[in-house]
Amino acid sequence: MFKNHPRGLQPLFFTEIWERFGFYILMAVLVLYMDQEFGWDDSRKGSIYGWFLGLVYFIPILGGWLGDRILGPKRTIKIGAALMLFGYVFLTLSATDRVWCFYLGLFLIAVGTGIFKVNMSVSIGSLYSREDGRKDAAFNIYYMGVNIGATVAPMAATLISAALHSYRISFAAAAVGMVFCLIIFRQGQKHLSQNNTAAAATLPSDAAATAPTDKREDRQRVITLIILFAIVIFFWVAFYQNYFTMTLFAQRSTITSHILRPETYQFFNPFFILVLTPPMLALFARLRARGKEPASPVKIFSGMLFSGFSMLVMVFAALAGGNLDQNNMSPLWLISAYFIVTIGEILVSPMGQSFVSRVAPQRLQGLMMGLWFGATAVGSYLSGQFGRYYSDFQHHQYFLILMAMLFFAALLVLLSMKKLRRFAESGGRTDV
Repeated sequence: MFKNHPRGLQPLFFTEIWERFGFYILMAVLVLYMDQEFGWDDSRKGSIYGWFLGLVYFIPILGGWLGDRILGPKRTIKIGAALMLFGYVFLTLSATDRVWCFYLGLFLIAVGTGIFKVNMSVSIGSLYSREDGRKDAAFNIYYMGVNIGATVAPMAATLISAALHSYRISFAAAAVGMVFCLIIFRQGQKHLSQNNTAAAATLPSDAAATAPTDKREDRQRVITLIILFAIVIFFWVAFYQNYFTMTLFAQRSTITSHILRPETYQFFNPFFILVLTPPMLALFARLRARGKEPASPVKIFSGMLFSGFSMLVMVFAALAGGNLDQNNMSPLWLISAYFIVTIGEILVSPMGQSFVSRVAPQRLQGLMMGLWFGATAVGSYLSGQFGRYYSDFQHHQYFLILMAMLFFAALLVLLSMKKLRRFAESGGRTDV
């Protein structure tokens, strides 16, 4: 898998596995923990969920600036990982009479994740030149690392909950994961020193940072990215229902057992990514060899459509009995929806990051990647705010709105296709 790629890709891959292991244990049980430990209603859970995810993806704007201008990517990554470690410790200590530990833990995790994520993405992009055709594949490989951690996490949370009946132990397991994350990154960072030239070029002390650029083209590149950022907000509003309202659907409407608990469903999205990514990469490689690989914006458009169809599955599931909240629905409804939305995610998220890395002006790589996560922040925050009203709608109506939102986003990508394709390859050439 790492053959013909820079050596720096491997430590970043394994670092990400453990960071995501911690984060997705939290995501698997967060809503359930708020429900069981604190007894909060859907409105309050939705508000906290939205604010937390909003911070997670808004902080990368700060993280991009820190990595670009102040600390450098490697140091910023280590600080972010340490903050997450302390955050999971505070969550482990939280309880009804220590709610402040819960809020402080979430805050530290949000800040740590935010400054960690953007600099990991910048570090991946910096291993390759702008013209390197391996960049899309590198982001897909990296995304597999994300989802190995995300696949193991809900299974670990399920085993811990079933055996020990404690979500707090899951938070402790997340803290242990962050210890491994820090160790692996510290051991592997030497491989970034010789490869991470683009990240170093963004620091003010480097002469490349002051090299003359075409300001008009840079402005067009930034405008192109802002258009994409605005559109993907709709995608993230719908996608982050995975960890909120679809978890509530699993808890209230779907048949459960000792093996298949509400948190277990978070296994399927990352598992399907691991299963589907290799054949999709192979398909795109064959198409690339023939000069027929779709442009990144075309992939993103297709991803929006697939995600919309996943919400259509949930509409049918609700109409078939899920509206009643009687734990009578087959797990296949949710699993099918996760399968389809996974195809959409593969086509939107890693392709979007690769597109940002390719299109962003060199001196603004960190900031533009931060703004990508900023758009994710807006969408994820709104996902929680929208989720507050899950119980106020018939479930099929709720998912129908999400479906319409995703199809609208696909239409916006289609209308913006000419502009998005202009910089899909370096030098302003349009890929096919």
